[in-house]
Amino acid sequence: MKFEDFAVKKMLVETHEPDHLTDREKQLIGLAVSTTRGCIACSGARIRRAIESGIPQEAVVQAIDVASAVNAGVTTAIALQGIQKEGLYFTCTGACTV
Repeated sequence: MKFEDFAVKKMLVETHEPDHLTDREKQLIGLAVSTTRGCIACSGARIRRAIESGIPQEAVVQAIDVASAVNAGVTTAIALQGIQKEGLYFTCTGACTV
């Protein structure tokens, strides 16, 4: 079975059709999502398509860095909410290591 056999392929094509976002914006959003979701095949294809569409390598790297930072921020926020939910309190001076 191929990816093209699944309904999601049609959905991806349809969501790329409207012109409310530029192709560059769509490529970078797709890249950010695929890298944070952990799909190696999707990430590689997104990186290749971004470069082929004229997005400079530096912009691709920055998009990945932004996605990584946002993902790290979400991870930290979720951990802090878990700490608060459990009634735990951490006190750190300088760099906090557990």
